[in-house]
Amino acid sequence: MFTIAVSKGRIYQEAVPLLARAGIVPSENHKDSRRLILPTSDPHVRLLIVRAADVPTYVEYGAADLGIVGKDALVEYGADGLYELLDLNIARCRMMTAGVAGENWEARRLRVATKYVNTAKRYFAERGIQAEVIKLYGSMELAPLVGLAQCIVDLVDTGNTLRANGLEPRDLILEVSSRLVVNKVAMKMKHKSIKALTAQLERAVSEASAC
Repeated sequence: MFTIAVSKGRIYQEAVPLLARAGIVPSENHKDSRRLILPTSDPHVRLLIVRAADVPTYVEYGAADLGIVGKDALVEYGADGLYELLDLNIARCRMMTAGVAGENWEARRLRVATKYVNTAKRYFAERGIQAEVIKLYGSMELAPLVGLAQCIVDLVDTGNTLRANGLEPRDLILEVSSRLVVNKVAMKMKHKSIKALTAQLERAVSEASAC
């Protein structure tokens, strides 16, 4: 039995067609179900539907053999207990700094709002910038508008939400896409099966990219 932890939301929606190409189809539509453990068309594979930030934890501690999660969550978590097997090339976006359009905040001692606290601290420290990092769980765009912070660190796709709130993206921190990760013990104990599944998904990624 394989257990694959998958992030909710966009990652799940974009992972489902890849999994289907590898012969793994959820038994029911996650949107229509409250179940968090989904059996699949493969009797040896089940899916765990969890928050993105929790996928590395489920995999590292062995509650799941494999995980599908964004690179942003892996960098923030510090995934030393995992192996990263494959870039699935889905849910692509960028982690960036952003602030009020036209405002010069680079020279200040910054106050930064983000849910990526560890990543933001490393980023500014590596550049010798003093930054007080405040953790928020959502609505990052609001922080510069009400004076809570001069800068945010967040994921940017189209940038439309930033522009709608009078903000602009500034510096690229990380290119983000979703990755297939594996528990280190599972990789040893189930190596042959995991290698075969990874090869199937790799072919699925190649086929999807060619379309």
